[in-house]
Amino acid sequence: MRRMRRYGPLLAGLSLLLFLPSGTAPTPAAAEPAPPERPFGATCRTAVEGARVTAYCHNPYPETDHVRLHIECDRWWDIDSDAVAVAAEPALTVRLTGRCWKEVRSAWVSHNPLP
Repeated sequence: MRRMRRYGPLLAGLSLLLFLPSGTAPTPAAAEPAPPERPFGATCRTAVEGARVTAYCHNPYPETDHVRLHIECDRWWDIDSDAVAVAAEPALTVRLTGRCWKEVRSAWVSHNPLP
């Protein structure tokens, strides 16, 4: 009987927590779902042949994408280059070219929407 007095309130509280309907607990306010993002950006293929780099970018989306070719040269004395941004209009393919004096370490294309 002594144990019942000691643990009785604890068991009663625990049973209330376990058997309360789930709808009585407060829930946080439901956040509005974010609108789905529209697809954007030209698809680019980059090819390196010796010291020359060529990239073809095709834009299948209705917004214009500004694409830039970036080239990192392998030799420390060879100057890396960042081309001028070219507008890849909707449903068009643009060609970007560049080169190093010697070997190319890496080349990539960056994308930027029109402001």
